[in-house]
Amino acid sequence: MIRYVGIDQSTKTGVTILDPDGNVLKAVEIQGEGQRDEAIINDVVIRTLRLIQPMDRVAIEGFSYGSTGAFVGQQYAIGWAIRIGLYVRKQPYVEVAPTQLKKFVMGVGRGTKEELILPIYKRWGFEHSSDNVRDAYVLAQVIRAMHEQVPLIKPQQEVIHNLLHPPLQTKANKSKKAKRGK
Repeated sequence: MIRYVGIDQSTKTGVTILDPDGNVLKAVEIQGEGQRDEAIINDVVIRTLRLIQPMDRVAIEGFSYGSTGAFVGQQYAIGWAIRIGLYVRKQPYVEVAPTQLKKFVMGVGRGTKEELILPIYKRWGFEHSSDNVRDAYVLAQVIRAMHEQVPLIKPQQEVIHNLLHPPLQTKANKSKKAKRGK
C-alpha cells in the first residue's frame, strides 16, 4: 500500500503517515536522546528513517532560514541528515516551503503555529498537542493531494501546482536572491 509521509524535521521531529484515504496510520514526535549533539541528531534521523518504507511518498518541510535559538544548528543538521538518508535510499521526496504549508492550511502563506491549530481541525478533524506533528500532518496531506484525487480549495490547488511545476527562476530573481544573501 502506498502511504503518504510528512516530516517536520527539528530537534523534535514530527512524522505523520496517512493511507490513500487520508486516515492517520501514525502521528509521532521524535525527540533525540543522548549526551552529545551528534548522538541526539543520529537518534532522531535513524528513528525517523526507520518509519519510511520504500513505496512511501514523502514530503519534508523546507528550512526556515529565519530561525534563531540554541538548537538551530541541530535543526539544520537533522534536516540535512534526513535528506541525505532519503537520497542514499533513492527515496524521492518533495520539499514544501513553510509558506506553502501555511497557505495549504490557511489560504495565505503566513501565520503562527498557533493560528494553524483551528484550521487544521476544521479542515481535516486532526488535532495533536505537538505543532511538529500538526505540520507533519499537513505535509502528508500535501503529498497525498499531489497523488490522489482530493477536493482542494483554490489556494491548495495553487500550492500543488507550484510543487508540481516550480516557477522558473529568472535572472532578475536570481540577482535579487544574491543581493539578499550578502
